[in-house]
Amino acid sequence: MDIYLRKKRWKWILFAVAILIVSASLYYTNILVEYTRQDERKNVEIWADAIHRKADLVNFTNILFEQIKNEERKRVAMLAEAQKRLNTATANDDLNYYLDVISENTTIPLIQTDERNNITSVRNVDFNMDTVPHLLGKLREEFTYYPPVVVNYWANKKYYLYYKDSNIFSEIKKALDDLISSFFSEVVLNSASVPVIITDSTKRLVIAFGNLPETKMMDSAFLTRTLEAMKSQNRPIEVNLAGTGIRYIFYKDSFLLTQLKYYPFVMFGVFGIFLFIAYLLFSTARKSEQNQVWVGMAKETAHQLGTPLSSMIGWVELLKLKGLDEDTVHEIAKDVHRLETITDRFSKIGSTARLEPYNIVMVIYDSVNYIKSRVSPKVRFTITPDLTTQVSAPINLHLFEWVIENLCKNAVDAMEGNGSIHIVVTEDIKQVVIDISDTGKGIQKSRFKTIFHPGYTSKTRGWGLGLTLSKRIIENYHSGKIFVKTSAIGKGTTFRIILKK
Repeated sequence: MDIYLRKKRWKWILFAVAILIVSASLYYTNILVEYTRQDERKNVEIWADAIHRKADLVNFTNILFEQIKNEERKRVAMLAEAQKRLNTATANDDLNYYLDVISENTTIPLIQTDERNNITSVRNVDFNMDTVPHLLGKLREEFTYYPPVVVNYWANKKYYLYYKDSNIFSEIKKALDDLISSFFSEVVLNSASVPVIITDSTKRLVIAFGNLPETKMMDSAFLTRTLEAMKSQNRPIEVNLAGTGIRYIFYKDSFLLTQLKYYPFVMFGVFGIFLFIAYLLFSTARKSEQNQVWVGMAKETAHQLGTPLSSMIGWVELLKLKGLDEDTVHEIAKDVHRLETITDRFSKIGSTARLEPYNIVMVIYDSVNYIKSRVSPKVRFTITPDLTTQVSAPINLHLFEWVIENLCKNAVDAMEGNGSIHIVVTEDIKQVVIDISDTGKGIQKSRFKTIFHPGYTSKTRGWGLGLTLSKRIIENYHSGKIFVKTSAIGKGTTFRIILKK
């Protein structure tokens, strides 16, 4: 009994140490994960802030672009006015100012035509009036992006001043277009690995997305769930860029950040599964080793008993021939037969038990009758139902009798040779139930399972193998169950056996 108390104590100690180690490991790992998660979160916040700043930069650039465009329009209007004043000037007019305005225009391409589209003058263009005398075709399309400035001359004649964006303005516009294009590309292909979706002003139509599975993005249900999840995590970034209208940028934590949140729990689960599998393997190996020991011990016991038993059978026959008292010889023969049964029982341990249908009530009555003659007369046995009842189940007769005898002997020892043992046999469609009750010392509830372990005994002189063998016989050979049904200290114990019919 001490070995199992020590074993139980060590189990609890090792379990507590394992919990302490796991808790400390999880705590330290969680700290590292939290630091990493915070850094990753900062990266996401920095990315979002950079998106805000770049959107502001693009919008600011667009404002400057619009201002430049308006200024160029004003300059064209001023050039047209200067040209008109030059064409309508008299000899007394001071034309220096107008000449300065026209001469300072070194960037805006200008074409002046008459009402018949004949080119009358050009400035800052890459062609010659002699080779291109008329404003027609592609050249006209190129210079009519903006409406021409109409110049009224004398005699109701009109001239038209066509212009287009200056080279500087065109370069600025190209840079702005590239900036807007690169803005959305950088949002989608971000270095922070942030899952992102760009939608239109309705927040439904997807313009672009990044770091999300393309196949799943085709699923409207997945898209709706993702947008809602992103919206719940972070407020969408609203941008209003030139030529694109209002766009909303939805984003959520990166995949790495999401993994870091659940990493400690996953690690704990994996660690737990590993320990569970290791325990199962160790337990299986230990049970297999125990089985080998049990089988080896049983076979060796049967072998050791075989030789003297054969000799005793011969001596019994010799005593019969010498005419010894028949009652004495008969009793000796019964004990020799009993030894044969015991030897047969041990020889069956480790072998496949052959099960045959027997009347369980009859078997129990026979086993009890054998025990009655060998225990104190103060022990009273009662069996329910009576001997005439038929309750059949497949059993191995010798092994099952061994179980009944073990339980009855343990009950007699628990009552110290004075008390009553009551055996009740019941059945239903699927099983036979046998309850063996005594009025002995009782068993503590914490030891209901321990008593079936090998070596456990409450006797000063005992091996602690009877209940262990009984459990193996019922569960391993008969595919049944045996357990302590009830027990109370000082009142008694009830063992239950369940056999399949």
